[in-house]
Amino acid sequence: QELALKSLGNEGLFLFSSLDTNRDLYLSPEEFKPIAEKLTGVAPVSESEEEETPDPDGETLSIVAKFQPLLMETMTKSKDGFLGISHVALSGLRNWTAPAAPMSVLLARQFKAFLPPKDKLDLGDPWWIIPSELNIFTGYLSNNRFYPPPPKGKEVLIHKLLSMFHPRPFVKTRFAPQGAVACIQASSSFYYTIAFRIHAEFQLNEPPNFPFWFSPGQFTGYIVLSKDSSHVRDFRLFVPNNRSLNVDMEWLYGASESSSMEVDIGYLPQMELESTGPSIPAVIHDESGNVIDSRDPSGEPIQFVFEEITWQQEIPWEEAAQRLEVAMYPFKKVSYLPFTEAFERAKAEKKLVHSILLWGALDDHKASCASSVPGSGRTLRETVLESSPILALLNESFISSWSLVKELEELQSNRENEFYSKLAELHLEKYNFPVEMIICLPNGTVIHHINANYFLDITSMKPEDVESSIFSFSTSFEDPSTATYLQFLKEGLQKAKPYLQS
Repeated sequence: QELALKSLGNEGLFLFSSLDTNRDLYLSPEEFKPIAEKLTGVAPVSESEEEETPDPDGETLSIVAKFQPLLMETMTKSKDGFLGISHVALSGLRNWTAPAAPMSVLLARQFKAFLPPKDKLDLGDPWWIIPSELNIFTGYLSNNRFYPPPPKGKEVLIHKLLSMFHPRPFVKTRFAPQGAVACIQASSSFYYTIAFRIHAEFQLNEPPNFPFWFSPGQFTGYIVLSKDSSHVRDFRLFVPNNRSLNVDMEWLYGASESSSMEVDIGYLPQMELESTGPSIPAVIHDESGNVIDSRDPSGEPIQFVFEEITWQQEIPWEEAAQRLEVAMYPFKKVSYLPFTEAFERAKAEKKLVHSILLWGALDDHKASCASSVPGSGRTLRETVLESSPILALLNESFISSWSLVKELEELQSNRENEFYSKLAELHLEKYNFPVEMIICLPNGTVIHHINANYFLDITSMKPEDVESSIFSFSTSFEDPSTATYLQFLKEGLQKAKPYLQS
């Protein structure tokens, strides 16, 4: 390592390390490939594409990319004019103003990657297109990378689609849950509508700049395709834009994995792929089998007529999306309602509100409080919030909700509904960065709360070292974090008794 630093210098070693994926201080031909491609301008065909023998009579699908760049003013750092942030660090972000490929033509057969396995033919029964290989025990993948690994198998299609937005998509994210999950939303004799959800991210910088990771909360969408994948009727993939923040960004400030990292969140108005129409034959034959021109004598493209699809079974889009969400996030077996709706429901059912207030989203693929923040939503959702005892108690005694700080600040300043404004104010009074867990009455009165950093600190200590008796460890569960969160919820119920009984 010292010799390498001497020979290559700080930045040279940083680039070398970003390519040396197995950390053996030796670049194999496979590891050197991204630089070779960069220098020669020649990208070899991936293994999976070589195996794909195009059917000369097969159908092709035209897809357009729609992209509106991230609104810089929605980033937290914009409030002080990006003070102290070098222009170079954000150059990849600022320069990304249009899709890399506004239009692409793909073979319909390539979309067979979306077809269900034989044991997943029930509506809403999820399967993994690209399995997640990470969990709370495996940790996360290196931040110090510029070039995505070559995609394999079903990753090839996802990689090709996402490359329409930017040339460096990482089909597997650095953090869990990775991958892509899908389920059947509707079925007919010859067709499926498949709903899907993909967690992927992009590397916006290249050497000599340091890495800048751009991680949309999720990609979701649907495909209507024939059961033999010869025909695609409709396709759409997009980043949801219904919340006020939907992208997480992280960038390094130095030439090593342990270098300091900046974290921010922002709003992306549009990132979408859409088919221009159904897939059509690349070659058209007449009734005698002769090839005919795809344009009529006047030069206009021949118009195809497609039969109506009669769906025999279908579930609502919202239900399919919910099933995919639970597959990605087991903690979502408990319904997390929008903030104001949670209080209405709690009042009707005479229950308490279990509320999580975060700087960034709880169900985006990297709970945007990011890896560098110890009390992140990611840690919560991968541990206590998906444990069986917590799920059971939350379902039985609470109405759950999670909210972004920014959304509650907007709700507080909106004086059209004084009650909602007051609910937001009571929450924000108790909030400390990055995540606050709050238990309150249906009228908004906070009766118990704990900050995620404090919670994680005390649950990482040995029971005998915990001086305070505020949160005592239960012996009935081996996992101290589950025991402590149960204790937190039960104490909330205890403190609320006088109110709930009155």
